[in-house]
Amino acid sequence: MITTAAYMCDRLISAASDAWAWWAEAHNEKDKWAQAILTVSSLALLIIWYIWTTLHSKSRKPHNLRYPPGPRGLPLVGHLPFLDPQLHTYFANLATTYGPIYKLKLGNKLGVVVTSPSLAREILRDNDVTFANHDVPLVARVVAYGGSDVVWTPYGPEWRMLRRVCVRDMLNNASLDAVYALRKREVKRMVKAIHCRIGSPTNLGEELFLTILNVITNMLWGGSCGGGGGDERLASLGAEFRVVVGEITELLGKPNLSDFFPSLARFDLQGLERDMKVLFLRFDRIFDTMIEQRLKSMEGGSVGQECKDFLHTLLQLKNEGQGKVPFTMEHLKALFMDMVVGGTDTTANTLEWAMAELMNKPETMSKAQEELDIVVGKDCEVEEFHLPKLQYLQAVVKEALRLRPGVPLLVPHCPSSSCNIGGYLIPKGARVFLNVWAMHRDPSIWDNPLEFNPERFMNSTCDYNGNYFNYLPFGSGRRICAGIPMAEKMLMYGLATLLHLFDWELPKDSKLELKEKFGIVMKKATPLIVVPKPRLSQANLYS
Repeated sequence: MITTAAYMCDRLISAASDAWAWWAEAHNEKDKWAQAILTVSSLALLIIWYIWTTLHSKSRKPHNLRYPPGPRGLPLVGHLPFLDPQLHTYFANLATTYGPIYKLKLGNKLGVVVTSPSLAREILRDNDVTFANHDVPLVARVVAYGGSDVVWTPYGPEWRMLRRVCVRDMLNNASLDAVYALRKREVKRMVKAIHCRIGSPTNLGEELFLTILNVITNMLWGGSCGGGGGDERLASLGAEFRVVVGEITELLGKPNLSDFFPSLARFDLQGLERDMKVLFLRFDRIFDTMIEQRLKSMEGGSVGQECKDFLHTLLQLKNEGQGKVPFTMEHLKALFMDMVVGGTDTTANTLEWAMAELMNKPETMSKAQEELDIVVGKDCEVEEFHLPKLQYLQAVVKEALRLRPGVPLLVPHCPSSSCNIGGYLIPKGARVFLNVWAMHRDPSIWDNPLEFNPERFMNSTCDYNGNYFNYLPFGSGRRICAGIPMAEKMLMYGLATLLHLFDWELPKDSKLELKEKFGIVMKKATPLIVVPKPRLSQANLYS
């Protein structure tokens, strides 16, 4: 019933769209009456379809299941006009009325919102295979090389191959340790840049974004995105790279009518797909430049064993051509896109949030700094081998991810078949949102959930690996984030360095704001502007 109705709706909207296009292209007066009649008739058919499906949906559903409860929407558009830009808090508020699972009609799509750890377990563990696909926005399909990446590729042999490449060849601890020198170089650049601004207001979020972007691109192809010297050509590409990453992230977070009304996709009414194609071509050109340089180096024999970046590893993997599903150049670039777009904003924003929360609780910041003094020492810089010993700092990072999860609704899941979740029917093709932001703030699970309190994670077995369904900053199940080891290293290393080498205060007469701005990545509504001061006396630590 659901599939048939959706197909009918798609065809009717398509007919109405064609009629509108015919009317818009008219050039003489005598056609206008016929076009107007056809358009009105198409709209009437849409209304008839809506009434028919409303009256017959109950009788055609399985008699023992019903859809989740939810607010009534308007004909055709459903609940779309009522959505609040702060979607994570809006969904949390609706849950207080409709319960831990409810539905929203979003144009031609059915949205299902879940705010319960037990229901999250049903989706991500008990029915993991059914919910192993993600709902792919059109703009994401454009920028991910048609969905050839590990985030958007449907569950199957191709996805398993990409996941295996990520876990085995790129993001395991051994591979990450091999590119530690590249990470360290960029963190030292950040320290030097901040030290140059001692006593002056500094936009910490901007500096963190640049640093994380440089860390990631260094790990990918050994090249910085500017700001730290080096090849002028790379620096020029890097300046463009930073702009493109920001614009892509913004487009990915914008609601798109083409996703809610697939028959309107051909018209790209908001121009989002057009804009993303422009950005994609710029991004693809940057990738091609880096790959071309490396291929020339490899052909000339100038790349030796000292080259440990991911590009070299993946080009070798591509040339080997092993496995039932071959690893292609398109897959390589799509994985790079995942790491840059998916890893930069989330990590930089989490670090910014952690610093903001610590500045709001100076006693907590002091406790973290005291631990650093003991473990690292006041005459040494932070190294990654120190990180496992920094238990309180690990609790700080976990608490920052609890209170301010980087992707508050995770990436929406899409069931491959109709499924029973919590006694309700979740139809095939629904867009399923898991509101981890709300779960992380549930007072029935967490004591004083709105308080930033790292002590709650001390002596706790709670981790990031998706086994604790009341704490899912990186998701769970087959689609859990593949970059957890990289994210953990970068968050811990970056935060430890900032706290160990600097003291921080707000500019005079300014106030710390902790308001959120919802997007595909949750950001601070206002940038964190801080004044750094050197904390240690050894000048060589800042050079």
